[in-house]
Amino acid sequence: MDLRLQQAKINKQLSTISITGSKSETNRLLLLQALYPNLTLENVSNSDDSEVMMEALNLKPTTHNLQPINIHHAGTAMRFLTAYFAIQEGSEVLLTGSSRMKERPIKILVDALKQLGAEIIFTENEGFPPIKITGKKLTQNKVSLAANVSSQYISALLLIAPKLENGLELTLEGAITSMPYIQMTLALLNEIGVTTSFENNTITVNPTPNTQHPTPITIESDWSSASYYYSIIALSEIGTQITLSSYKQNSLQGDAALVKIYKDFGVETVFNSNNSITITKLATYNLQPTTYNLNNSPDIAQTIAVTCFGLGIGCYLTGLHTLKIKETDRLEALKTELTKLGASISVTNDSLTLLMSDSNFVIVKSKAIATYQDHRMALAFAPLALKTDIIIQDAEVVSKSYPTFWNDLKSIGFQISEL
Repeated sequence: MDLRLQQAKINKQLSTISITGSKSETNRLLLLQALYPNLTLENVSNSDDSEVMMEALNLKPTTHNLQPINIHHAGTAMRFLTAYFAIQEGSEVLLTGSSRMKERPIKILVDALKQLGAEIIFTENEGFPPIKITGKKLTQNKVSLAANVSSQYISALLLIAPKLENGLELTLEGAITSMPYIQMTLALLNEIGVTTSFENNTITVNPTPNTQHPTPITIESDWSSASYYYSIIALSEIGTQITLSSYKQNSLQGDAALVKIYKDFGVETVFNSNNSITITKLATYNLQPTTYNLNNSPDIAQTIAVTCFGLGIGCYLTGLHTLKIKETDRLEALKTELTKLGASISVTNDSLTLLMSDSNFVIVKSKAIATYQDHRMALAFAPLALKTDIIIQDAEVVSKSYPTFWNDLKSIGFQISEL
């Protein structure tokens, strides 16, 4: 399904959007709920990735029947479920996914689990899904991992750690990538009663056979999803406002860095007493080229690059090496699609440079933006409809993280039609 977004102004008066729970928090808590069934969750994400997690965790595989589990494009599910099924004694599963998923490496996590005693084999290409996992009791409790790998590998190990007989001592070697996601995992473990420590690059998780939590856990709304509204406000007229719910000022999510970053683009954030935020376009913003290290929040790189382009501001984004192995190579995809619209852009393995030297620059109209089976390409480029007509190809891909996105945009005044 391709969508045409016609250039239009959004409703300047206050609009309100409700965004479901963070996909990152939801998928961590769904796994913990499977390990500790007494947990109850509220504001669960309605994303495809979380649906896939729930379906997989509800299966009851046994060694007598090899159970194939297809997680499609859900990278988080692939990493977390690999660890989960490795400790499900008496189970045997074949974890697989889309053609792109079969190109996304998982050897680092598999090797770490094998150090703990797991039984996992690659059934097609060494180092990549599909993988056959035979669940067993893991008694080893020490493992080392390069610290600059995807934080999802690290979180996958931490999430199963309290159910290991001897807990886990995880040593991270080198500079750590995406620290907020590791801290999120540890905070959620602490919230359900698991004792952890993180000192000198060594994380210790104590064994916790059972846990009690007297009240439901309410999952904070997704800051990555909020980023597209920050972009919309940045590209809108002065005084435009949107209220989003529900968000915490002391968020566990790294993408909450939006609040500070988007000040540079004239967007003010006010935290309201009812856990909503109101974002407003102010009269002034930084017209100078901007530099951001997004090592702790790489998922908002596409949003920021597109915002800068729409505002006519150059930017230099670093800390992006994990974007090479996402649903697509996000750096190359950004380069290709922004170039279509007239941008001068270059990328390396971990950075993006957008040059905006012409003050009279005009965005090329009515171009079709390819999305590469990547939800964040569709989501990040949509706000440009405030500057020019634009076509989003395979627009349904947004369901991976934000299924109601197009309807929500229509509710605030976007003109969207199916081609």
